[in-house]
Amino acid sequence: MRGSMSTENSPDPTPALPEKPGRGKGFFAGIGAAVVAVVAAVVLVVVFTSGGGADSAGRTTVRIGVTDASQDYWQTFTQLAADQGIDVKLVNFSDYTQANPALSQGQLDLNEFQHILFLANYNVSANDTLTPIGSTYVVPLSLYSRKHATLADIPAGGTIAIPNDATNQGRALLVLQAAGLLHLRGGGTALSTPAEIDEATAKVKVTPIDASQTVTALPSVDAAIVNNNFALDGGLDPSKALFNDDPKSPAAEPYINAFVARAADKDNPTYQKLVRIYRDPKVSGQVQAQSKGTSVLVERPQADLESILARLEQTVRAAKP
Repeated sequence: MRGSMSTENSPDPTPALPEKPGRGKGFFAGIGAAVVAVVAAVVLVVVFTSGGGADSAGRTTVRIGVTDASQDYWQTFTQLAADQGIDVKLVNFSDYTQANPALSQGQLDLNEFQHILFLANYNVSANDTLTPIGSTYVVPLSLYSRKHATLADIPAGGTIAIPNDATNQGRALLVLQAAGLLHLRGGGTALSTPAEIDEATAKVKVTPIDASQTVTALPSVDAAIVNNNFALDGGLDPSKALFNDDPKSPAAEPYINAFVARAADKDNPTYQKLVRIYRDPKVSGQVQAQSKGTSVLVERPQADLESILARLEQTVRAAKP
């Protein structure tokens, strides 16, 4: 997946790492590795296991899989939950392929690390039924340039670097379409590839590269689509992005991050309470600060999230060979 410069090869439809509000990790190797990798996850999870459910004092323990347990907002979240009789045990994963299988196998009660498209791909690949129970945030995907001050300054025939992994590549192409720089035949989807660009009407050419290289590519291209985590790590100012997608638009729905549960637990009142706690300004304010103002809190009904997931699962199935 590293550094391919080709615009002809269709990428593996497996989505990459879900976009986090602050500084994130790299890309995962593929959902297929999860079944093997989860054995290691179980070893980690056992340390945190306390049986779940309510104890004799009426307190409830909930084990939540995350990928950023060191962030301040999780400490605040855990304290607020404790004040309401819920003892949260955070289980941190460095391998993003492990958290969904661990949840499916009962080693976790919830997880919060992924957007809905990532979940859709997992469910289709693993024949699973994990479900989103509460939305958290969307992080916009932005277009940056070191050569041009405005979108209009990008010249005809200019080159735009975009991430080459399936999830980010499809989203990047939709961002460029929304910016008026190209058109995708049929309007495009979350898993679109450069092969779908209408070359006759496109103002720019796209160069897919490893997402981690998009910042370093900026001096040699007219602009680049850069994920939020790499933009922050690279010292880019989000307020100076030339364009970004609208987190309130239907096109951003696949990238809504969410708390996820097993389908049988989707109406668990304790889990729903934890979703509300995450939305407390004391927590969401810290999420916002960590992301330098880029994360956007999303409050969508659970039924909406389930509908988005079902639609994306259909999209993923259609993209499978």
